[in-house]
Amino acid sequence: MAFPDTRLRRLRYNKILRNMVTETHLRVEDLVYPLFVCPGENVKNPISSMPGNYQMSVDVLVEECKKAVAKGVKSVLLFGIPEHKDEHGHVACQSNGIVQKAIRAIKAEIDDILIIADVCNCEYTTHGHCGTIIDGDVDNDSTLKTLADQSVSLAEAGADVIAPSDMMDGRVLRIRKALDLANFEKIPIMSYAAKYASGFYGPFREAAESAPQFGDRSTYQMNPANSDEAMREIAADIEEGADMVMVKPALSYLDIIYRTKTEFEMPTAAYNVSGEFSMVKAAGAKDWIDEQRVMMEVLLSIKRAGADIIITYHALDAADILNAQK
Repeated sequence: MAFPDTRLRRLRYNKILRNMVTETHLRVEDLVYPLFVCPGENVKNPISSMPGNYQMSVDVLVEECKKAVAKGVKSVLLFGIPEHKDEHGHVACQSNGIVQKAIRAIKAEIDDILIIADVCNCEYTTHGHCGTIIDGDVDNDSTLKTLADQSVSLAEAGADVIAPSDMMDGRVLRIRKALDLANFEKIPIMSYAAKYASGFYGPFREAAESAPQFGDRSTYQMNPANSDEAMREIAADIEEGADMVMVKPALSYLDIIYRTKTEFEMPTAAYNVSGEFSMVKAAGAKDWIDEQRVMMEVLLSIKRAGADIIITYHALDAADILNAQK
C-alpha cells in the first residue's frame, strides 16, 4: 500500500511508541574505553589533540578505571608508553613492562572489569614501526615471535583479552599457539582483523608516542580502497583462531563493519579512533555542532552498521547520557 493509506510518520508522533519500535539500541555495556599508561607516579599528562584524554601513571589509571566501572563501562583497552624503547619492541614482553604493571594494579583493586591488552610494537620500538625492521621494512615472520611473547606476558599479568593490532600475516595463529602452550587456552583473541592505513590515527600517535620515524605503514596496514581484501583478512584471522574481529577505523568503514557482521556472523568490534573523536571535539568546541548529539549519532551509526563492541574515547561521556536515559 502507498500514501495516503501508508503513512510512515504514524509511528513517530508518540514518544513511547517511537521508542518501542526503535531498531538499534546502544548500551553502556557495548563500550570499551581506551587508556594510555605511562611511567611515574601521580602523572596525568593532557593529550593536546584529544581533549579530555591523558597519559596516566599506573596509580592515576587505576582511579580512572574505577570511575569508568562506576558509570557501567566495565571494559578498557590498554596502551603503554614505556620508559625505554628498543629496535624490536622486546621491552613490551617483559614481566615488569608498563602495561603488565597496570594490569596487575587494576586487578588488585577492581574485580568487575575486563582488561583488553593491545598487542603491537609501535609504542615500544625506537623507529615507531610495528615490528622488526629488515631491509627498510617490517619483517613479518621475525615479528611474530615478539608478538607471541608479548601476548603471553600480558596474559600472565592478568589480561582478560589479547588484541593484536600489528597486521602481520599469521599472527593470530602464532599467538593462539603460544597462549595455549602457556596454559592460557581460555584467553580469547580480539583480532584487529581489518585495520586500514588511515589518516585518522594522527592524535593517537601523539598519545602513544608511536609515530613512525621513516616511511609509513602501507605495507602492512590495509589499503583504504579495498573491501574484498578486508573479508580475506578477516576470514584468515577467524581460521587461525580469532574469537572476535575488529574493524578500524569505524566511521569511514561502516560498510566494512556491515559486511563483516553479515558475512561472518562473528562478534564484531569497531574502533572509533582518535581522529574521529578529535573532529567531533574540535567542532563542538567551536559550537559548529551539538557535540553530545553528534557523538551519540556517531556511536549509534557504528552499532547500526553491525558492531557488537565499540571502542571509543567518548565512552564515559556516552555512558553519562545512556545512564540518564534509564
